[in-house]
Amino acid sequence: MAGKYTLQDIAKRAGVGDGTVSRVLNNHPNVSKKTREKVLKVVEELDYRPNFSARHMRTQRSQLIGFLTDTAASSPYAGQIIQGAQEAAWEQHRVLLVVNTGNDADLTAAAIEVFLERDVEAIIYASMAHEVVHLPESIRKVPVALANCYTLDGSMSSVVPDERRGGFEATQALLQKGHRRIGLISFEWNPDIRSTAGRFEGYRQALETFGVPFDPTLVYFSAGDVEVGYQGIFKLMHLSEPPSAIFCANDRRAFGVYNALYEMGLRIPDDVAVIGFDNQEPIPTALRPALTSMALPHQEMGRWAVSEVFRQVENDRLSTQHILLPCPIVRRFSC
Repeated sequence: MAGKYTLQDIAKRAGVGDGTVSRVLNNHPNVSKKTREKVLKVVEELDYRPNFSARHMRTQRSQLIGFLTDTAASSPYAGQIIQGAQEAAWEQHRVLLVVNTGNDADLTAAAIEVFLERDVEAIIYASMAHEVVHLPESIRKVPVALANCYTLDGSMSSVVPDERRGGFEATQALLQKGHRRIGLISFEWNPDIRSTAGRFEGYRQALETFGVPFDPTLVYFSAGDVEVGYQGIFKLMHLSEPPSAIFCANDRRAFGVYNALYEMGLRIPDDVAVIGFDNQEPIPTALRPALTSMALPHQEMGRWAVSEVFRQVENDRLSTQHILLPCPIVRRFSC
């Protein structure tokens, strides 16, 4: 019979009025300690759970936040971004409803409708890639925040990593160690993907700041993953003037770089220093020596998105915010 009892059943068994039970369940202060304890004991004995629909009608709050992603929920960062959002939501006594759409536009629209039918208080949309997104107009019916993505018109609040600053600080870390021939093994060039363009811009800016001329032969752009790092480092190390340090656009490329340098009989960091990006566990700590990497602020983005939609709820969505979060360096032993 767990969950089948009513508020009236509790009142009858506790010997109090319905209103007293309601005040106890809503933690109202105008209830004596003795009466509160008596009612709570009956609630526990009956394993009573308040009816969701009735509570919703009473409070006008569903206590639900829709969390929609393209493929972020199935990416290596899912735990971090969802954990950050869930922690922040739970602090506000809210729960996330998570849907991973796999970049399916029809599923995205359907998921938004399901969220709205369940009267979610807000919707958060998270993307695996830091890029421009185009979402159905229906999402604007409730407060919205975007995590790791943004709209071209800036009409929805967003939080993204500061890719340019991350690329700058990664390159700066190598320059401060005295390196002047620094290779970059990057993604396939796409100026619309900020993780590509931003990290490259930061790399060039750091070189300029330190008075080091940009050499395009030290940059390797390619689609792929671990194999890109493996192939790229072979190309760079066979230049007439090879690099003494490598900035990898992600840790998986760094994995390939490690394998290739080992085959070439070169030691890290004695012969070639290496720095990665993403701080994607378990790669950095599994490599030997452990890889220095720039950490993406996924957990922080999840938390910010939740705080932003609550700000909009309280302020009736009068304004939008667009936030850049730093990508802190996690220093280990590769440079």
